[in-house]
Amino acid sequence: MAEANFSAAPRSAHALPHPLANPGYGKLNAPDQLTRTQHDFAHLPPREAAIAAYIDRLPGGADISVKTLAKQLPYGQCALRTALNNLHKAGHLRRGREQMAADSGSPRWITRTWFSRTARDDDWWAAFTRGDVPQEPPERRRPTRSRAYILLAALGRTTPALSLSHADCAELAPLVADWFARGATDEAVLHALTAGLPVPVHSPAALVRKRLTSKLPPEPAPRPPLRVLECAKCGTPGRPEALPGGICGACSGERAPAHRNAPLSASAVHARAADIRAAMSHQRQERTPV
Repeated sequence: MAEANFSAAPRSAHALPHPLANPGYGKLNAPDQLTRTQHDFAHLPPREAAIAAYIDRLPGGADISVKTLAKQLPYGQCALRTALNNLHKAGHLRRGREQMAADSGSPRWITRTWFSRTARDDDWWAAFTRGDVPQEPPERRRPTRSRAYILLAALGRTTPALSLSHADCAELAPLVADWFARGATDEAVLHALTAGLPVPVHSPAALVRKRLTSKLPPEPAPRPPLRVLECAKCGTPGRPEALPGGICGACSGERAPAHRNAPLSASAVHARAADIRAAMSHQRQERTPV
């Protein structure tokens, strides 16, 4: 019953903000989630529901490793590891790797942990790894302010000369959405709208519209993401269809194939290489003219 009363709050001894992971790691929010409600995790057992609610409220990039969560929540590492595996099975969590471009030009694979407030089935996660995210049915969506609307509505707080009305924000939001669709960040949009403003600004809405259309960045070349999911228990990478519920067949109790090619030992590799070198040397001696 103690777990049922747990409100997903951190321990009082750890009142500091939840630590962030190294840049590029940590929690990543899955796309196209439904609006947060009090019943998002009602289908889960009390412990898993509490942990899921706590993770859901963490910002992107938060460290949600077992060790860090154990320092913040009243559960041990063993209990947390079990609970996170159960969140995998319920469709709220997936671990994997994603290929990212590096400054040097050579791509690198980094570990990813995706969290979804909205439970997803295996087919959805498989589509996600391909970069083909299925949209939620319209009847399941709840009306909410878009990211573009929020950016425009907050514009007047930092730049009073560009204060916009509700009607202005609703009308201009699709133009900002075009920027986001082309990979622009919030900072890039704000810089384009606020840099070098005339004094005074006679019509904020007209100026914002002109800048959003005249400075629109080019469309990026389509490049599907490269993602690989991993088993929640052993970390073995595999195709999505081989990881139902985020768990591989070996960890879920399925029998392994009867025959499996075992890797050669180091001594066997060296011996094989020596045999090949000796054979090549013998062939050269035979070809040498007398």
